[in-house]
Amino acid sequence: MPAWAIPVLTVPLLAGCTATSFSYISKVYVGLPSQVVTIGCKEPYEVYDNRQIRRVLIVSNALREITGCNLNDLRIDPDPDASRVGRFRAAARAYLDETVREECRITGETVFDDMKSEFAYSCAAPIEARGTKVPRLPGRRPGFTTQ
Repeated sequence: MPAWAIPVLTVPLLAGCTATSFSYISKVYVGLPSQVVTIGCKEPYEVYDNRQIRRVLIVSNALREITGCNLNDLRIDPDPDASRVGRFRAAARAYLDETVREECRITGETVFDDMKSEFAYSCAAPIEARGTKVPRLPGRRPGFTTQ
């Protein structure tokens, strides 16, 4: 196989993975409002919660994933990838706790890319009917301050 053929054949394979995760995320989380949760390093993560199938999508931003959790401290994590899994899991756990679901457990994780992970969770309480009023996080917008 010629050397030029390897990149040409690889690009469609990678595009297929991205398209598949985009299609899944669009289908499962379409129309859901985002909420913002912060973890110990005070960095915000966007959360999309599909309560009917008990899954949350946690979304970070590119700058934090390059520098790690210590962006506000103006120092670089020696290995941001090593702390990534823990940070996303901490954000999912904090979200469940802050929305009055402390008894729920995280049962699985799907990593879509460096900035998006989905967590499955289970709870003893029954799934709420669609349209049920549920606790939401207080309005938090990263970068905006209230006066």
